[in-house]
Amino acid sequence: MKKRSLLAIMLFVPVLAVGQSGKSESGPQDLSTTGEPAMLGIHWTRDFDPFARVHEAHGSHGGSALMTYHGGKIMTTANTLNIFWGTSWTSNPGDKISGLDLWYSGFSNSNYAKTSDEYTGSNGQVGPSITHLGFVIDGSQSAGGGSTSVILAEVCKVITNPDPSGNGYYSVYSDTPRGNANYCAYHSAGTCGGKPVQFAFFFKLDGDAGCDPQDTTSGHSQGLAALANVSGHELSEARTDPANPGAWFDSSGAENGDKCAWTFNVPLVTFSNGTKWKIQGEWSNAAFTAGTGYPNRSGQRGCLDGH
Repeated sequence: MKKRSLLAIMLFVPVLAVGQSGKSESGPQDLSTTGEPAMLGIHWTRDFDPFARVHEAHGSHGGSALMTYHGGKIMTTANTLNIFWGTSWTSNPGDKISGLDLWYSGFSNSNYAKTSDEYTGSNGQVGPSITHLGFVIDGSQSAGGGSTSVILAEVCKVITNPDPSGNGYYSVYSDTPRGNANYCAYHSAGTCGGKPVQFAFFFKLDGDAGCDPQDTTSGHSQGLAALANVSGHELSEARTDPANPGAWFDSSGAENGDKCAWTFNVPLVTFSNGTKWKIQGEWSNAAFTAGTGYPNRSGQRGCLDGH
């Protein structure tokens, strides 16, 4: 979700935390000169709807159904690496580290990844293939997501040689619980050593009903199922709308993951490596126009999950 929509919405929803805004006006830059990167594509909790008053007034989910192009780059591919940050990852990782490794490996060339392939940018077209580079564990004390500069600093500390192409996507999985925050995850952008990076932040979601997709059939732990669902939201948004001046979002600022958040078409979606996940769909302009998508929470039939 972008700053342009939140400025109006904050008048109605004063509980929004500082920093839960959209793109900065100057694009991803070193923090020494511009301060905090913006939180992009915030994955709000199940029960929090920043557009609630807009719905009541206009009967729609924040404006036009279709996303439009805003002139920026997309990610033609992504080179992903997971950062597990916190003291518990070395002592009690459960199935989350190995499970998320399988999730990212299976995302590549999956029908789910292909739900975003219709989108183009100034540098080409979103492609279905990603390269997953595994994971790193940082056993130091983790932080919550309230400061994007802290999360970017963690990425820069761990990733000493970022992907120079700008296609590096670094997921920071913290072992800090969500607490009173109204969101489960977000993506953002910045630079490490002068090289552009895409990154995402995720709270620890074990036992967190507000961020739980309620997966009862895959056999994954609740914590892994929750992280897998929000990971699909953030990676899909980073691929289609990675940084300023912005690529694809609708008139309210909603990106493709935002528009289909907390909507599930089938019990499980199969990835290219055979793993199965309960995962939200992603918005497709083409499916909405053709009437072939499934409905989001506003009844707009533009969501696809590639099942």
